Amino acid sequence: MDAIEIVLLYDYYGDLLTDRQKECFEMRYYQDLSLGEIAAELGISRQGVHENLSRAEALLRNMEAKTGCVSRDQSCRKAAQTIQTAASALCAYPDEAVSKTAMQIVEAMRELEE
Repeated sequence: MDAIEIVLLYDYYGDLLTDRQKECFEMRYYQDLSLGEIAAELGISRQGVHENLSRAEALLRNMEAKTGCVSRDQSCRKAAQTIQTAASALCAYPDEAVSKTAMQIVEAMRELEE
């Protein structure tokens, strides 16, 4: 799992982590600090940082495996983009009823994105 995926999992499930795990995670992934830098900042060992990160990442992966929220959200976003693209193409359709309905779909999709 790459950094982008693990950060996305953190966005969804980060509140389930301990405060120390959150600190380590945010310093590692948002501030791009090394294990040694995090250890110095928090006054713990590199091993302690590594263990906190490992536990945090395992918990995040486990929650996704159980709930699938991130996966479902990504699928919904992909489907919404397909709908948006198709409706946008239909906006120029010569039949006024079709183009009007397509514009309604485009507007509804914009509202969903907000």
